[in-house]
Amino acid sequence: MDAIQIYRSLVNIPPTAKGAVVAIGNFDGVHRGHQALLKQAGDIANDRGTRLAVLTFEPHPKELFRPDEPPSRITPAALKEERLAAEGVDIVFSLPFNWDFASMSAEDFVKKILQDALGAAHVVVGFDFHFGQLRKGTPQTIKDAGIPVAVTEEVVASGGEEISSSRIRQHLRRGEIEQARQLLGWGWELSGEVIRGDQRGRELGYPTANMNLENIVHPAYGVYAARVQIEGETVWRQAAVNIGIRPMFEIKIAQVETHIFDFNKEIYGKTLRIKPIRRLRSEARFATLDELIAQMGKDCDLARDILSTE
Repeated sequence: MDAIQIYRSLVNIPPTAKGAVVAIGNFDGVHRGHQALLKQAGDIANDRGTRLAVLTFEPHPKELFRPDEPPSRITPAALKEERLAAEGVDIVFSLPFNWDFASMSAEDFVKKILQDALGAAHVVVGFDFHFGQLRKGTPQTIKDAGIPVAVTEEVVASGGEEISSSRIRQHLRRGEIEQARQLLGWGWELSGEVIRGDQRGRELGYPTANMNLENIVHPAYGVYAARVQIEGETVWRQAAVNIGIRPMFEIKIAQVETHIFDFNKEIYGKTLRIKPIRRLRSEARFATLDELIAQMGKDCDLARDILSTE
């Protein structure tokens, strides 16, 4: 299988990248609803004998329109592109989302981007798709320009729960990892560079690999059973992860501290991928360090039990 092709501007797009079936959306989370859309677009591409492309935007529009709100990204750009590749996407057009782009009329979007730049053979969008300045564009706007359009119907989870990025964010913010995973259709993860911490975990007998939370949705603070992958390795190791501000020590900025079981090597500067599996408890303040250490031991034992069966 060829590697996914990624273009971050409309300048000098080669002819070989044009004429694809184009699925349009932000695709934050690449959840099961997005997957249904991509499946429909892929089937159309196969029927037409062409490739499947995604037209998406970076950063997330919320970062432009509501910069003061807490981070809400489910999938940073690199992870989103990885998930799109896993769904069989051949080409990603990831365009900068800025005020000039946001003010583009729906008609200009169709003419300048879909027709002139991409030569879209067919467009596939979600049931609630709107675009262009003031979101005035609809699938009919694209059809009126002569481009065939398919609209994917809404997908719901078993039990009738809506599958949406906003619903997944709610689950993550509550620490409901299993529920988020059900809507995503894959195991949510966060990643970052391992940085040097204050060595307090080592002093307590539980050395940790520390990293800052990226500009992503912050899961509920607390302790999680998790699987982790260290840059350069293919294996996923077991771990207990604390996400939060450590009430005992009152750090000002939330961090991710990962105690990797049966592992004691320095990995500063490497990227660590973390897949939370289940939240064990919320953060807590303990009366003494001995109580904290005892609880950390219980957390690790519980995490091992959970990870041995999931």
